[in-house]
Amino acid sequence: MISKETLFALSLFPYLGFLWFISRSPQMPRLALYGFYGTLVFVGVTIPAGIYAKVAYGEALANIDWLHGGAEVFLTLSNILLVLGFRQAVKNLGSREQGTGDR
Repeated sequence: MISKETLFALSLFPYLGFLWFISRSPQMPRLALYGFYGTLVFVGVTIPAGIYAKVAYGEALANIDWLHGGAEVFLTLSNILLVLGFRQAVKNLGSREQGTGDR
């Protein structure tokens, strides 16, 4: 059976492909795109934080609150960017539809 670490590493390749495709779409809201890239930053921060937790404390990252919380901040910021980006896109789409419906 494949280990969870290997599966995690392999899952980065489809995600990078996803980022490549959505970054080329003119319909993709820029702010939401930054949120998706922020998720990649979260992964990049979580890996060394997890290693540090294991080496320094002999524990999993989830058991070291200050490290885990610090890493989760990046995920929270990514999620905020995603929500704000798609919210703005929906508002823009709604205002465009209202503008053409009045004619």
